[in-house]
Amino acid sequence: MGIDYDYCVIGGGIVGVATAHALADRFPDAGVVLVEKEAELGRHQTGHNSGVIHSGIYYAPGSLKARLCAEGERRTKAFCREHGIAFEERGKLIVATTSLEEQRLDALWHRAKLNGIVTESLSAGDIAEREPHIAGTKALFVPAAAIVDYLEVVKKLADAFVKMGGSLLLNNSVMAISEDDDAVRVELNDRTIRSNKLVACAGLQSDRLARMAGLNPTHQIVPFRGEYYKVRQERSDLCHAMIYPVPDPDLPFLGIHLTPMINGRLTVGPNAVLGFAREGYPKFSVSIRDIASYASFPGFWRSIRANLKSGVAEMMDSVFKARYLRACQKYCPSLDLDDLQPMSAGIRAQAVATDGTLIHDFLFLDSPRQLHVCNAPSPAATSALPIADMIVDRLQADRPTATSRR
Repeated sequence: MGIDYDYCVIGGGIVGVATAHALADRFPDAGVVLVEKEAELGRHQTGHNSGVIHSGIYYAPGSLKARLCAEGERRTKAFCREHGIAFEERGKLIVATTSLEEQRLDALWHRAKLNGIVTESLSAGDIAEREPHIAGTKALFVPAAAIVDYLEVVKKLADAFVKMGGSLLLNNSVMAISEDDDAVRVELNDRTIRSNKLVACAGLQSDRLARMAGLNPTHQIVPFRGEYYKVRQERSDLCHAMIYPVPDPDLPFLGIHLTPMINGRLTVGPNAVLGFAREGYPKFSVSIRDIASYASFPGFWRSIRANLKSGVAEMMDSVFKARYLRACQKYCPSLDLDDLQPMSAGIRAQAVATDGTLIHDFLFLDSPRQLHVCNAPSPAATSALPIADMIVDRLQADRPTATSRR
C-alpha cells in the first residue's frame, strides 16, 4: 500500500498550524497534511486566550521557555508585519501593592535583566501619571509586550501553508492511529491516510491521542477553566497598557489581569478553576468522561492536596463575582460590579505528572514514526513559531524521501 503524505500533523491550534507551515517551508518537496476535527482552525486554546504577545520576563534565565518566548515575541511581530496583521505594543505593567510584592518585583527585575528584556521601574507617582486608574506602590514596565488576534495569525499561517502546497483537512476527527515498519495509518471519520511521519499537536486531547497511537503517557491532561469578564464598553479606556499583578512564585498561574484587546475591548481575567469538561466553555459544562479520566488518575488527587488552598480560593472567585472583583480592585480600585460583563471562558490543557506535579516544561512522546507534543507550556501562542522549528528539527535527522501525494 502506498504512502499518501510525508508528514501528517494532527491539531489545528496555533502550534499545529505553525508546525505544518514549518514542515512545508523546510521541505518544499514533501507532502504535508494538516488534520483538524473542527470546522475552523484555532477553536480551542488558541481562540480563547488573552491575545498577548509575551516578552518572557517570568522564566528562568537561560531556560528553553525564556529563549523560545523571546524569539517568539520577535518572530510573531515580524510575521504580523509581513502579513498585515494588526498588533499593538501596549507594554505590560506589573504592579506591586504590598512590600512583599515589591520584593518579588525586584526579583523579576533581576530576572528580566539576565534574560535581556528591557524594563522600566516605576514609582507610585509614575504609575499614577502613566495609568491614572491604576494604584500601586511600585511597578515594572515591559514595553515589548503586545496584543494581537491569534486567530488572524493562525489564518495567515494556514493560508501560507496551503500556498506552499500543503493539504488542509477540516471536519476530520481521528478515529484510530496505527504504526508499522512502513508508515503511520490514520483513520479519520471520512477517509484513511498513510503517512511516513505523524506529528500530534492535540492540546486538550494530547494524552488521548498518544494512547490511541499505542504510546504510554504517564501524565494526565486536566482542564483548567480561565474565566474572563469584559469591561463595559464605556470604560474600555481604563488602561492603555496590560496591567498584571505580581505573580506569587508558589502558585502556577499569573493571576487576574487587565488586558486591552486588539478589537478595542478591555478584559479582566483569567482565574484558574478546575474544569469539568475539556472542551466545555459555557459555565457549569460537565463531561462524565473527562471527569472520570482525571478522577481515576492518582496524580490528580496528589495535585489537589498540594494546591488545595489556592484551588479553593480560585473556586470561590468563580462562584462569587464580588470576590473576583476584589482581586481586580487591588490594582484598579475604580472598577465596580456593573463594569464586569460576561465573556467566554478559555480552557488550559494542564499536564499533571503521577506525583501530582503540574508540568510546566515541554513534554514529548515519540516512536520511530511519531512525535506527540504532549505539553507545550504557556505562552505557547507567543512561542509557536520557534516551537514549530524545534519540532521540525527533531524530525529532520530522519527525513523521509519524497512520496506521491493524494
